[in-house]
Amino acid sequence: MASSLTTSLAGKVAIVTGSSRSIGAAIVRRLADEGADVVVNYVNNPGPANDLVNEINLGGKGRAIAIQADASSIPGGQLLLDETIKAFGKLDILVCNAGIMGSKPLAEVDEKFFDDHINSNVKGPLFLAKAATTHLPAPDGRIIFFSTSLTGATTVLPNALAYVASKGAIEQISRVLAKDLGARGLTVNTVSPGPVDTELFRAGKPEHVMKFIASQNPNNRLALPEDIAPMVTFLVSPAAQWVNGQNIRVNGGFVV
Repeated sequence: MASSLTTSLAGKVAIVTGSSRSIGAAIVRRLADEGADVVVNYVNNPGPANDLVNEINLGGKGRAIAIQADASSIPGGQLLLDETIKAFGKLDILVCNAGIMGSKPLAEVDEKFFDDHINSNVKGPLFLAKAATTHLPAPDGRIIFFSTSLTGATTVLPNALAYVASKGAIEQISRVLAKDLGARGLTVNTVSPGPVDTELFRAGKPEHVMKFIASQNPNNRLALPEDIAPMVTFLVSPAAQWVNGQNIRVNGGFVV
């Protein structure tokens, strides 16, 4: 038993959606450092994805490839899965990191804005996970969904309505799938960061707002993508075989 409780990912194959930059890029770097072969997924711009693939492959540990696919759509998710199996022959780990974070109060929320959040943050991850279950090995397959610590924060702002609603939905999906897929030995967990200093998070926020948000953390700073990646790396490892159905808030004390 002790020999199986390792954090090594040698021989594993992982998909991380939306992984050409920010949190996703930090995750694939860490997974590759632990020996996993990784898929760097992007939608539009191949430049950062190819740069990251070259960086990982030069590191000489896990291998990396880039796959263009829109993981917010069911066909895009299936393409991503098919190309991964074609390249590596299997799949052990699925990390549904891709998502969107719009900012509108109720008065400005229209159907497209709401649907975009549901498609990117709920529907796409759910159906990609469903398709992946035909490939994920029992009992060692791993699925990670992403939510946000804002689902438990008293300081949530009205303009986070669609974003937080979609993330609350994926938390509940994760809970149910942990029971359903847990019967096969797969684990399903959610990682919920607090504010992370990324391009997505900074969009539309003036500097004084960023400083105020940082001040809400006892460390008086925003997280970096590299603060989030180690938890994901642990949860997908053999050492985390008994962690299932959990929502891990990686936020430095922003929400306690």
